[in-house]
Amino acid sequence: MPLSTQVIESVINRYIPLARLYIAFSGGIDSHVLLHLCASIPSLKEKITAVHVHHGLQSEAEIWARHCQKIAEDIGVAFLLLRVHAAATRGASPEEAARNARYSALKPLLGDNDVLMIAQHREDQLETVLLQLFRGSGLRGLSGMPESMPFGQGILLRPLLNIAKVSISDYAETQRLSWIEDPSNRQCDFDRNFMRHEILPLLKQRWPSIDKTVARSAQHCADAQLTLSEWCRLLFDSAFNSGDQTLDLSRLAAMTPNQRNWVLRQWFEVQCLKPPSQAVMRTIIKQMINARNDANPEIQYQGHFIKRYRQKLFCLAAEPVQIEPNAKIWPAQDDYLLMTNGYTLSRVESPSGINKRLWHVAKVTISSRQGGEKIKLAGRSGHHDLKKLYQQAGIPHWERAARPLVYLNGRLAAVAGLWIDEWAWSENVNGCYQLLWQQDPVEIKAAQSS
Repeated sequence: MPLSTQVIESVINRYIPLARLYIAFSGGIDSHVLLHLCASIPSLKEKITAVHVHHGLQSEAEIWARHCQKIAEDIGVAFLLLRVHAAATRGASPEEAARNARYSALKPLLGDNDVLMIAQHREDQLETVLLQLFRGSGLRGLSGMPESMPFGQGILLRPLLNIAKVSISDYAETQRLSWIEDPSNRQCDFDRNFMRHEILPLLKQRWPSIDKTVARSAQHCADAQLTLSEWCRLLFDSAFNSGDQTLDLSRLAAMTPNQRNWVLRQWFEVQCLKPPSQAVMRTIIKQMINARNDANPEIQYQGHFIKRYRQKLFCLAAEPVQIEPNAKIWPAQDDYLLMTNGYTLSRVESPSGINKRLWHVAKVTISSRQGGEKIKLAGRSGHHDLKKLYQQAGIPHWERAARPLVYLNGRLAAVAGLWIDEWAWSENVNGCYQLLWQQDPVEIKAAQSS
């Protein structure tokens, strides 16, 4: 059956209302066909922006950018050019570096009800699954690419994922489209290109429908992975602390090896890291889970540190939490305050906490711990050294100096996210603030605007 706009409409109708539609437009045949199909749907055309990511890796990159802009103008859709630095870092492949740079540039574009479309097709899925198989991947890798997934604040869609490459080529020829041929796509020193030009032609000679059958297997793996994830979610939740993103080592130790491995892999996914290899898993189990209670081992992995502290497993950025160098004023009208170390302080309404009236008549300042600070907790006698409170609460040493202290008119009122001094404490429905200290300002702002 010839490729038509019905393919796009059948997918996009599941995601109504649609605010804006971004199309990743490399200028190649696949993305040109996708753009042409979408622009042929009257209800979509005015919402479309063709986005070309300029990687700067090819001498022809500027020519390609101009070509893509002209195609967008000819079709009558908006065009956006994004320039990225896509040089591979140590240990990363050029393909991976370019993909990561591209996705990092595209992700901030999407707001609520926005969609990004990518023109990957059934043969791309075949290549992905086979490459994952050769790398020894499990169910998640063998599931291939999903048709849809959350992306930024919107959704990423692959509407051509079940379409054969030949159908795309036929459409491009019929519509007399012009497209870019990237010479790097012929370089077989890249794994995917080697698979595409050397391996798949041989496989298709023997099994002409291999793209269909492998796509079906990938869907079976995706279904099994989803079922497993749903079934094991309670297991993961029993060991995971969402507040500090840690795992309870005593819970892990009580699990079977298979359960523990699944929970660890899920934990790495939550941290937005690649699944660990078997060697890394063995090291974590030996040095972290099975270590002595007084041991404080450390493993470096993907630019992060895996640390053990008081029966908790932490995954920390390689750079420690930076200490705010100077005191900051918190404007009374602002619900949140961005810190220079990438964290965010936010105030949320609560039936107990710092009295709102007290907050709004005071000069609110934020400062790092200097040493010797004391605080009096409601319902407890005497003042307590913050150092001892941190120890009692099991706050890791690397976090103590960086966690901000909140002062009202120069008097210590709270330790963000932990304690409020008795003098500032109040209980009054909808009349108080609690203070949160978190690393993701996007999530905080989204929550406050909802």
